[in-house]
Amino acid sequence: MNHPAYGRLREVTPFAAVVLADNPSPMTLDGTNTWLVGDGDSRTVIDPGPDDAEHLRTVASRGPVALVLLTHHHPDHVEGAETFAELTGAPVRALDPALCRGGPPLRDGEVVDASGVDLTVLATPGHTSDSVSFAASHGGVSAVFTGDSILGRGTSIIAHPDGHLGSYFDSLRRLGELPEGSMVLPGHGPELPDVREIVTAYREHRTQRLEQVRTARAQLGPDATAMQVVKVVYADVDRAVWPAAEATVQAQLTYIEEA
Repeated sequence: MNHPAYGRLREVTPFAAVVLADNPSPMTLDGTNTWLVGDGDSRTVIDPGPDDAEHLRTVASRGPVALVLLTHHHPDHVEGAETFAELTGAPVRALDPALCRGGPPLRDGEVVDASGVDLTVLATPGHTSDSVSFAASHGGVSAVFTGDSILGRGTSIIAHPDGHLGSYFDSLRRLGELPEGSMVLPGHGPELPDVREIVTAYREHRTQRLEQVRTARAQLGPDATAMQVVKVVYADVDRAVWPAAEATVQAQLTYIEEA
């Protein structure tokens, strides 16, 4: 599925629309998805994205903004949050109190009124320690906003040392317990039709990579660095993403040591 042009609102469900930020990169794919949620006159915005004046004005112009929610602290999701809050007057809430503006920190299991749509806060650490997802069931449609815990294309990194592979496996298990047919509305890439199917694929991929890392470490020796392992396991992957792969491999090595 192709994304629309940057700055164009695209309706995805009866209660969710997306505006794609113009910040493409090997890590952000086509750019950051800024989600607008609501079933009424106002909107709740998930991840304002980069501090790009044109993008933020476009999102703000789509109706009064009642609330801003953040999935995690990475700049491509939150850099524009303070400017956006000033632009709209909306409070900002996140799991990390340091990211909040005019609202309390999010709590795991809390149900947030997102402009007429109930969003259940799911703590889904692993990609980062403060990662959250938001599950919704509204108008006969179930969906989950996953930030970077699940992407619309490819797989998420484990951002060691803040990220943690054991926690990520637990988070995938939790997301896999959502209703069958729940759409994935990710922070990057296109939406996906069924979170359970994607979680199964993600867990298989992570398990396979973990075995590859174990094998590479056995070949290279116990003192092998994460980057030496990357050069073996990710040899066929674009080198532009090797720094991210290094963080994930370090998370995998830590997981092996913890076992």
